[in-house]
Amino acid sequence: MHHTFASDNTAGVCPEALAAVQAANPGHAPSYGDDAWTVRARDAISGVFETECTVHFAFNGTMANALALSAACRSYQSVFCHEQAHIIVDECGAPEHFTGGSKLIGLRGAGAKVTPAALDTAAHLGHGVHFHKAGAVSLTQSTELGTVYTPAEIAAIADVARRHGMAVHLDGARFANAAAALADRGATPADFTWRAGVDLLSFGGTKNGMLTTEAVVIFNPALAADFAFRVKQFGQLASKSRFAGAQWVAMLEDGVWLRHARHANTMARRLADGFSALPGCALSVPTEANGVFVSLPPAVVTGLEQRGWKFYPFGDPGTYRFMCGWDTSPAAVAALLADARAAAGH
Repeated sequence: MHHTFASDNTAGVCPEALAAVQAANPGHAPSYGDDAWTVRARDAISGVFETECTVHFAFNGTMANALALSAACRSYQSVFCHEQAHIIVDECGAPEHFTGGSKLIGLRGAGAKVTPAALDTAAHLGHGVHFHKAGAVSLTQSTELGTVYTPAEIAAIADVARRHGMAVHLDGARFANAAAALADRGATPADFTWRAGVDLLSFGGTKNGMLTTEAVVIFNPALAADFAFRVKQFGQLASKSRFAGAQWVAMLEDGVWLRHARHANTMARRLADGFSALPGCALSVPTEANGVFVSLPPAVVTGLEQRGWKFYPFGDPGTYRFMCGWDTSPAAVAALLADARAAAGH
């Protein structure tokens, strides 16, 4: 089976992260985050964002999101997000559970993006105490359709959120891919996070080649109080935290995280260009990060499946998702496109 394009979770651990775990393994070190690797990792993350921030680690993206939103919202408040956002479609109610009842409310928007106008309208839902009070907006960066919010787009949404007393959370499971894409436009991670009004970020590591580690980055000091207790209570405090910290150090200090993300984005654009050249195939959204969303003729779908390729329907009928990762090779892209051309009769 060819799982290369099924998900950016199907790849193994990247060599830099794996080597970091092995290097941190000999001997003994303080536990529960008091080790030197975790301290360095937190400093490295602050360096990436050019500001002092509070950093805690979690084992997976679902819990990183739930932790962040639990600090941003009370049980009687709502979290607005896009109707296709991972937190509302793919996390089994975890944010609602761990906030104690905050209601997730999905909004429509082209390219899987929340718009300021939609958020402003939604903030007026209900009447007084009979409906959840607006608490937060969660933006996915990059989005579920592989599109990327610009700093200006995030700032405009954050302005609306502030007017309504809402916190701004960024679900960055593929934050590295968005950062690589925006770096090509001259924007830094600081530009589309705290400088644009973001309060909290779920900083994804796993999809960028790391092993079982995500970071919750808190830019708003008011939301950081007692967050360590949340981490412990939610079962996310690693006793042998050095193995997470070591991976983040290895990925961030030499810019490895952006190189891997940029490679994945480049492979996605190459794949998108190849599909676009095939008759009957059309991109459903521009390829801005590491995901390709394309409308395929039934013959191509069947042909690729018969040749063992794994990919998934996503969104509108006839549209399919192909994900590229840190280790997607030009040869794999070429092989998939060759099979697609053969299935299409070209």
